[in-house]
Amino acid sequence: MYGPPAVIKSTVFTRLPETYRDMRLSSWAEATRGRPMDCMLEGPSFDRDGNLYLVDIANGRIMRVSAAGAWDVVAEYDGWPNGLKIHKDGRLFVADHMKGIVEIDPATGAVKPVLRHHKGEWFKGVNDLVFARNGDLYFTDQGQTGWQDPTGRVFRLTASGRLELLVGTVPSPNGLVLNQDETELYVAVTRANAIWRVPLALAGISRVGTFIQLSGGTGGPDGLALDTDGGIIVAHLGIGVWRFDSLGRPTHLIESAAGNRCTNVAFGGPENRQLFITESETGTILRAELPVPGRSMYSHAE
Repeated sequence: MYGPPAVIKSTVFTRLPETYRDMRLSSWAEATRGRPMDCMLEGPSFDRDGNLYLVDIANGRIMRVSAAGAWDVVAEYDGWPNGLKIHKDGRLFVADHMKGIVEIDPATGAVKPVLRHHKGEWFKGVNDLVFARNGDLYFTDQGQTGWQDPTGRVFRLTASGRLELLVGTVPSPNGLVLNQDETELYVAVTRANAIWRVPLALAGISRVGTFIQLSGGTGGPDGLALDTDGGIIVAHLGIGVWRFDSLGRPTHLIESAAGNRCTNVAFGGPENRQLFITESETGTILRAELPVPGRSMYSHAE
């Protein structure tokens, strides 16, 4: 048994301004919620200038928040953008449930398709993505999978352009992150309420297993991040945000200052010690001070 995790109180960094709140029954809101929504924020990622980029799934928007908390719309298009990560050259890569992997120019908002299918088969509905240090892109294909249909997939798109299916038997793969030496991939398996560990052996994928088994909540784990000690940050729907150490032991619980649907996380701020959290129920960005800085992302690679 473990002792109780230390509790960290989050604060509100900023909320989506009323100017950008559009209460309507979008195609995404109708299909997934059955009611009008004014926003659904996920996919936080920082660029080199300290701007925080986000997706608004409900309205097909890519948002940008300055270090001072000022908002603007980078792109608005007919899609369901879900996850977002930034290439080291500044391009935005988005996992879009409808359109697959797309690329967005942050200066012009132009949307360019990158990848829509695997071996002639459309994706089920891609969800999240992460870059390795060598430029390989890992992403999850979640769709409507769960225990009733455990066929969610995890892919790797190599920097040379080769698409590889790594795992195809996942009941709702969601957020993902690589370990410190990039020999293992951690995947949030939402409907199993678990974090899976996928060994990235040269001989191929084998011995995939559960690394952390969660309990409770209202949906399971969503977004993941990694700190410089190898600790895993897990956004757990209905609970808050956990920090587990490199062995999977719970050390901290970050409580939400607004709403109960913390979906995704990103490190930023001074010394990369602040964790920024999308709380999708209220359209709020939370902020918390963590004891260990976050691992530097590919967006900041030299």
